[in-house]
Amino acid sequence: MIHIFGIKNCNTVKKALVFLTDNHLEFTFHDFKKEGAPIAQLKSWADQVGWERLINKKGTTWKKIDPAVQSSITHEAAALSILSENTSMIKRPVLAFEGHLLLGFQEEEYAKLIK
Repeated sequence: MIHIFGIKNCNTVKKALVFLTDNHLEFTFHDFKKEGAPIAQLKSWADQVGWERLINKKGTTWKKIDPAVQSSITHEAAALSILSENTSMIKRPVLAFEGHLLLGFQEEEYAKLIK
C-alpha cells in the first residue's frame, strides 16, 4: 500500500494525489495539519534520507521563522522537534511505498517506483 503524507492544500501534494488517482493506485493520505507528524515517524524518515532533507527550506514557513531558530537546527533532535511542531516545514509530499521513501513530487520518480 502506498502511504502519502502532506497537507491537502499544498499544490505539490495535490499534483502527487492527482498522479496516484490518475494511475488508479490505491493509497492512504495522512494530513499533517489534522493528524500531525509524530517524532517517531520523522525519526524513521530521517534514518532513511537524513534529517536535513526533511526540512523544506524553500517554503514560507521556514522563511518566516527567526534566523536564530534556523541556525539552531544543527542536529537531528532539533530538526525533528521543530518539524513535529511546524509540520508545514516538512518537505512534501512524503511518499512511503515498499520500503522506499520519496520527498517532494517528481512524476518520473513516482512512475519508476510504482512499476
